[in-house]
Amino acid sequence: MVKDLFERIQNNKGPLGKWASQAEGYFVFPKLEGELGPRMQFGGKNILNWSLNDYLGLANHPEVRQADIDAATQFGAAYPMGARMMSGHTKYHEQLENELAEFVMKPAAYLLNFGYQGMVSTIDALVTKNDIIVYDVDSHACIIDGVRLHMGKRFTYKHNDLESMEKNLQRATKMATETGGGILFITEGVFGMRGQQGKLREIVALKEKYNFRLLVDDAHGFGTLGKTGAGAGEEQGVQDGIDVYFSTFAKSMANIGAFIAADKDIIDYLKYNLRSQMFAKALPMIQTIGSLKRLELLRNHPELKDKLWENVNALQNGLRSRNFNIGDTNTCVTPVYLEGSVPEAMVMVNDLRENYGIFLSIVIYPVIPKGIILLRMIPTTSHTLSDIDETLVAFEAIREKLENGTYKEIASRTKVDLDA
Repeated sequence: MVKDLFERIQNNKGPLGKWASQAEGYFVFPKLEGELGPRMQFGGKNILNWSLNDYLGLANHPEVRQADIDAATQFGAAYPMGARMMSGHTKYHEQLENELAEFVMKPAAYLLNFGYQGMVSTIDALVTKNDIIVYDVDSHACIIDGVRLHMGKRFTYKHNDLESMEKNLQRATKMATETGGGILFITEGVFGMRGQQGKLREIVALKEKYNFRLLVDDAHGFGTLGKTGAGAGEEQGVQDGIDVYFSTFAKSMANIGAFIAADKDIIDYLKYNLRSQMFAKALPMIQTIGSLKRLELLRNHPELKDKLWENVNALQNGLRSRNFNIGDTNTCVTPVYLEGSVPEAMVMVNDLRENYGIFLSIVIYPVIPKGIILLRMIPTTSHTLSDIDETLVAFEAIREKLENGTYKEIASRTKVDLDA
């Protein structure tokens, strides 16, 4: 007998979906209101917000807001209509691509409508069934889903582990010799959960021993790392060794969209083979012209990045001096690791929001191992040192409550599975 397709879905909501009745609308799918920035409203209360990826504070920059308004006034939300290959191509798309390529020190670039779909489609376009993919086990979901489309072999290596990288490159080399294919190596410039930079310098050095091409997702590095803000490759001095550079506009650029940059022949190939763009409406003019203004500010105002790092250092040094475990982050991403159950984490975050007025992202199992609570903060240029001091005081208070069993006792009185 054929089962009802929806039977599994109705009986198993998934590792995160099972919490929906307790979490939705508060812990997940929360409604933040007011102008984007460090101070917003949540549940009718003013909160200090550490969960926006607006690294450089451009979301509410007056020149950015005006550029968005002017583009909307001139072109509306629909222009251009159609995919770029057919009827959606404009001089503004070309201008943005040229300026992005120059900024990240690559010969050419190509705009993507979205980061997630763009990465999935880029991986799909770069490899055939005869090619081998080698990628970091902690890669972002967009990379994992892109690899899932691959009909050939793939190998994962232990996160940022050089010995594991080389072992899997050896396996890939042997297999590619048999299939007649090549090797695509994929990593991230910055791993957005833990804040570690990918070992780009060491990976590029492996090219001297192994024949592979390197694709780097630098969503969190673009605009925040490197002398000019060109990202993790510039920071580590190996931008030339990155064969295909990818970043999204959803972080430092405070916008929608993404881009890839590489040698011109590779970009030309992708323009005619990247299915997520070939069969999709062009990036609207509001985002395209708006990104030109954002890139201009990023290039011409290094003080934005300087202020960002002043805040990053103040927050991370403050946490370390108070003996909080923030791992080995060497980027703006600031994780705080605590020990506790999922129910304790829920009670803690509720306390942070309701009694301390602090909003941040909570990460729990199955994203990270059981028994660990990860509180993830994204410092921005717009935060103040006063915001940081307020947060440090709150963190000391919630740690004490976690350690003395206050949160566990409260959780025991709720309808939450304490074994989770």
